[in-house]
Amino acid sequence: MVMTSKYDTCFFERYAMYSLEALLGERYAHLVNADRPDLQDEEQGIGIEVTRAITEDKNVANSLINEMAGRTVKEVDEDLLKIQESGYSYGLDLNYSVGSNEYNYWALALPMKRILESKLWKVNNGFYGDFKEFGLYVFTKYDLVADEVNEIIGFMMDAQQSRPVRYEHLFISQIETLFDCDLRQGDFDCFPIDSRLRRKFYYKAIK
Repeated sequence: MVMTSKYDTCFFERYAMYSLEALLGERYAHLVNADRPDLQDEEQGIGIEVTRAITEDKNVANSLINEMAGRTVKEVDEDLLKIQESGYSYGLDLNYSVGSNEYNYWALALPMKRILESKLWKVNNGFYGDFKEFGLYVFTKYDLVADEVNEIIGFMMDAQQSRPVRYEHLFISQIETLFDCDLRQGDFDCFPIDSRLRRKFYYKAIK
């Protein structure tokens, strides 16, 4: 029997949900995977939208999933074989085998600014409903340094000055690190995500 794909958008939303709880604690322990926005805690009035800043390409998306799982290239190939034999597709192109060279071609196909502008427009046009506090969680493979994170924070704070609805937190996951950006104070904390944690989030997200 062929099972329902788990590598859909909800996979990323669940991965984000588990990472927030594990890395940031009790404040995000009661989020549920919903819609508009993707993660919600109605009791606390928290709404978090989840998005990806990656190339709209199946191979790139597959590579992102593999790295999120904390898997080696050898493990990826073995896992693909098991998936193919069991009938699970998970949205992967089973004729494509991820090789080490693929990791050298990462780029931000949808620039961070474009992603943020789109989400700013949506939250201010009521697309994500009415919550006390909005957050935005962005997956990227772009290796950010501290100055670039500060530039992104500055961009968001400037862009939101005249807007009635604002994101208070921006979470940027570059797979091995989560940046928790406070858009009220203009600073950030970073949390490392080792391969053990990535595997944990991955397997919880596909269940």
